[in-house]
Amino acid sequence: MTRRIAVTGSASGIGKALVGMLTAQGATVIGVDRDTADVRADLSTDEGRTRAVAEVAELAAGRLDGVVACAGVSLPDPIAVSVNYFGVVRLLAGLRPLLTAAPQPRAAVVGSIAGTQPVDQAVIDACLRDDEQAALERARAAVESGAGSRLYPSSKSALAQWLRRTAVTADWAGAGIPLNAVAPGVVLSPMAAPLLEDEAMKKVMDEAVPMPLNGYAEPGVIAAALDWLISTGNTHMTGQVIYVDGGADATLRGPEVF
Repeated sequence: MTRRIAVTGSASGIGKALVGMLTAQGATVIGVDRDTADVRADLSTDEGRTRAVAEVAELAAGRLDGVVACAGVSLPDPIAVSVNYFGVVRLLAGLRPLLTAAPQPRAAVVGSIAGTQPVDQAVIDACLRDDEQAALERARAAVESGAGSRLYPSSKSALAQWLRRTAVTADWAGAGIPLNAVAPGVVLSPMAAPLLEDEAMKKVMDEAVPMPLNGYAEPGVIAAALDWLISTGNTHMTGQVIYVDGGADATLRGPEVF
């Protein structure tokens, strides 16, 4: 049986690399993106998420063997919360019934090493209450106060916490669906390109995300980890945030965190 996999953020970066990898393996991939994709949708809005779920369901003919949420933005703007958190959790919730129709369903999301950095706790709390309006109001206040840089880390921290508590529930683990995350360090993707082109920002980023093992990662490195997480070989790993970061997490948080 040909596996059917939905991948968000399929037009560039990690998502594009994963689509190529899965297609080469013979899978049928349904790409979701704002631009060129099988399903074109803006995941920062409820309308876009609803449309994405409906169109993926139609293309998948009622069954998905895997879902990988790669779409994300790193802007110091409330849209980071809308896309990186609500765009992921609402889409996964909408597509979960299609996963339960598959014999060996799998799901994965893209987190970030940034989720371990300073955050806005009020944004995280609102996300975990599933209160998007409150999360966005707090995010706008953070921008106005000059703390917009905390929104990306907050969105990824909230996503990791949601994943840890959700993966072991009856709806996911109980339904036989492993749900995990890959948390990259710095990836050579279009999202990171503007930062890497600015020498001052590159220095800041290198200090914030030290990567002693092989430096910056190509998108395919992250895609390969996601590929295994959604493979049928992954029968018992769930609720895990896997840092594919060149050693950044171990460097920053030390041996006490494991």
